[in-house]
This record gives sequence, C-alpha cells and structure tokens, in this order.
Amino acid sequence: MNFVYTKILILTLYNYLMKMTMKKIASLLSVAVLAGIITLGAYKLFIEEPAPQVDLTQNQPSSIPVYTPTAYTAAASSGIDFTEAAERTVNAVVHVSNKQEYKQPRNMMEFLRGGGQRGGIVGAGSGVIISGDGFIITNNHVIAGASEIEVALNDNRKYKARLIGTDEKADIALIKIDAEGNELPYIPFGDSDAAKVGEWVLAVGNPFNLTSTVTAGIISAKARDIDEYDSNYQSFIQTDAAINPGNSGGALVNTYGELIGINTAITSQTGSYVGYAFAVPSNNARKIVEDIMQYGSVQKGILGVRGNSIKSLSSQKIKTLKISVTEGFYVDGVEYESGAEKAGIQTGDIIKQIDNIKINKFSDLSGYISSKRPNDVVEVSLLRSNKEITLPVTLVKSMTYDINRLGIQVKNASPKDLKKFKAKHGVVISDTSPEMRRYGNLIGLVISEIDDEIVSNIEDVKNIINRKRNNETISIVFIDQNGERNRYIFEN
Repeated sequence: MNFVYTKILILTLYNYLMKMTMKKIASLLSVAVLAGIITLGAYKLFIEEPAPQVDLTQNQPSSIPVYTPTAYTAAASSGIDFTEAAERTVNAVVHVSNKQEYKQPRNMMEFLRGGGQRGGIVGAGSGVIISGDGFIITNNHVIAGASEIEVALNDNRKYKARLIGTDEKADIALIKIDAEGNELPYIPFGDSDAAKVGEWVLAVGNPFNLTSTVTAGIISAKARDIDEYDSNYQSFIQTDAAINPGNSGGALVNTYGELIGINTAITSQTGSYVGYAFAVPSNNARKIVEDIMQYGSVQKGILGVRGNSIKSLSSQKIKTLKISVTEGFYVDGVEYESGAEKAGIQTGDIIKQIDNIKINKFSDLSGYISSKRPNDVVEVSLLRSNKEITLPVTLVKSMTYDINRLGIQVKNASPKDLKKFKAKHGVVISDTSPEMRRYGNLIGLVISEIDDEIVSNIEDVKNIINRKRNNETISIVFIDQNGERNRYIFEN
C-alpha cells in the first residue's frame, strides 16, 4: 500500500516538474524567436543592400545590346515632314519649252536657194523662279538654240520668255517673263557651301513632262567631278533624289525650302535615273545670274594654279614626292601674271584650304573659286616643305579667251613660254574642246598669227575673231616646240 502511494506521489511530482519546465522552455523560445526577428529586421533595415528591381517588361537577355536606330530611321521617326518644303517650292518651279525652227529642203533647187518646208523641234525642261518679277534660272542646254522659249507655270499660265544671258561651261541660263502683278512665287537662295553630306533634299521639276513632281533623297557627295576631260567648272552636288529627263533646270532644295542647287545631269547608261544625279551648287548659280544682271556677262575670278584636275595627290605622286599628306591640291604650275603668282604661291605647294573650305581635290578648289569675282581676296592655306603657310590672294580677271568656233581657249604667253618655243610674240593654247582633241594635243602650243595678223595677247585675238563673219574661214599659224611654224585653215 505504501508502495502504491509512493508511486503516485512520484508521478504527480514528475508531472508538475514537467509542466513547469515546458512553460520555461516555451518562454525562453518566445524570447529567442523575438530576438531573432528583431535582429533580422535590423539587418534588413540597416545592413543589407536593397535587391535590384527586375523589369518584367524587358524580355531580352542583358547580353544583347539595345537597338539604336540608324540615321535614316531616326530621321523618319523624328517626324521630318517634307510637305512644307514642297508647298513652298512646287509653284515656283516652271516647265520650260524650247522651240527650234528649221527648213527642210525638198529638192536640190530649194537646197541651193536655202528654201524648203518649215519644221520645228520642241525640247523641254524645268526652270526655277528666283524673283517675284519673273527672273528664271535654268540650264543652258534646256534653251540652247531656241528660236522661241515658252514658260508654263504650275497653275497652267503660259508666257513667252526672253533670254537674258548664259554661262555655257557652267550650264546655267537666265531667262525672264513679264507676269502681271510682279508677285510670282519664287524660291530664295540657300547656302550650298553650308549643305552637308547626308542632308535631306528635295528635287522639284517636270520629268517626262509630268509637271510639279517632287522626289526626296539625301546629298550623297559635294564637289563631285563627273567629266574627266573638262573639269574647269565641274563641281556638282550629288544626290540620290530621283532626277530624270525633264528635271534639268529644276530645283534642289533643303527641308527649309531654300534653293541649294540647279538639277543638271544624271549618270546613266539608259538615259534614265539609276541612283546618281547632279546639281550646280546654288552659290555658283547665284553668282552667275547676278553677274549677268549687273554686268551683262559672267565675271570669272582666277586663282591661277595648274595641276591634275582629277586626282591631285595620287599614291604614286605621294611616293615620288615623299610627302606625308594624302589630301590637297598639288600645284604643278602657276599662271603668268595671276593672283597666285603675285601672292607667292609656288610649284610644289599643296593647297589644303581656301577661306573655310577644305580642299581635297581640284573640284573643291574650282567650285569655290567659281563663286568669286575678280579682285575678291581669298585666304589660301598651303603646305610647303611640310610647313603650313597662309597667303592672301587677290583673284584676277579671267586671262583666257575662247575661240568658240574652233573649240580653242588661249591665254597670254609668258616670256618663258616664248623662249621655250623660240617665238617673238603670240598666245598659248590653254584648253581645247573634246572635238579638237581628236586632232592631237594642241595644249601648250603658241599661236603667233591669225589671218596673217600678228597676235601678242588675247585682246589681239578677240579683235580679229570679232571681225570675222560666221561663214568665213580662219587661218592660224602655230609654233611647235621645235620652233617650227605650221599654218592651218579652218573652214566653217
């Protein structure tokens, strides 16, 4: 019995102790958990760096670079709008018709007497109104040989136009219409020197007699030379805006609606646009028409340097001359009595810049100088013996004269020229037409007589040629490098 009570007492005591122990453990565990929570919270709040936020909208791995739009798509997405430039210019570009009359003899008698049935040829192109009172600029080849010029405006009004003047080599002509009110829409000139490669442009014209056509593109290149045989006035803006037959004489404008070029030529084996089109820079065209309006003829300022007109610094020349530069115009010679000679430019100099225009090739130089007049002063920066020199050069009046009937250009002969050819007097042939080149290289030869009259300078040549009628023959005495005289008769 005592054993039973003792066992019960022991079990009761055990249970009591266990309850007390569990309460203490629970209490201690609560304290521990609370301490852990506080510690974790403090760590999160004060110590741990915040976790990076994940952009759930980005579904590309971070290793792939973000797409950057090209210049073309960036221009398109930026909202460039050509409508304003088109609206400003389309009504100021006109359709120019060139009518030429001729007589077609039907028998030998009419041929001998100059009679025959009358016929006509009509050519067409474009033109740009440049003043409210009706002055229009176009290409010379659009109106060349015309017996009648007709201009049709975008609103279908038609006018007879008269020719004011031309520059055949630059292929620019100025014509005039007399419109009522003198308030015609016109396009203001822009600065073609400031135009940049890659800049958006519009070509406005009348291709294939489709009036008021606008195409868009960019400036592909500047100071482009497209004729390796005649680069005296070759310095075009190249564009990929579509230009086709009929666009000649039309406008190349920037996105502000300013005239930066006169569309002139395309390079194509098919006769239609294939991605290359060329325009006379507006600065050159503006200078030409201003000269015609003010002086009646084009005033050409001459620098007076000679060199390879196609590629001034070839790899062979760089190697031969042992020079470190690869761009610039290499001076092969300096013209007698020119501004370059008077300023001290020498053979072997490399012209790098004129005013603020960088010179990489001859077309850069000729294009900029063509926008200047006699007595203008330009700053020529050049390299001489690897030293940079800047010289102010006063441009002189053109020292050449074109005998157009013969396709020959002459200039005054220097004492050195006369001594070289053993001549006492004469002028030197400075250039010839492609037709004359078929008869051999005449450049550099001396002309001592024309029609048995002694010539000593280009004024003598002008006086003799101006007295000649178109159907008269011309007798010319050439002196070759051996000092021998050769007489040639040129018939009309």
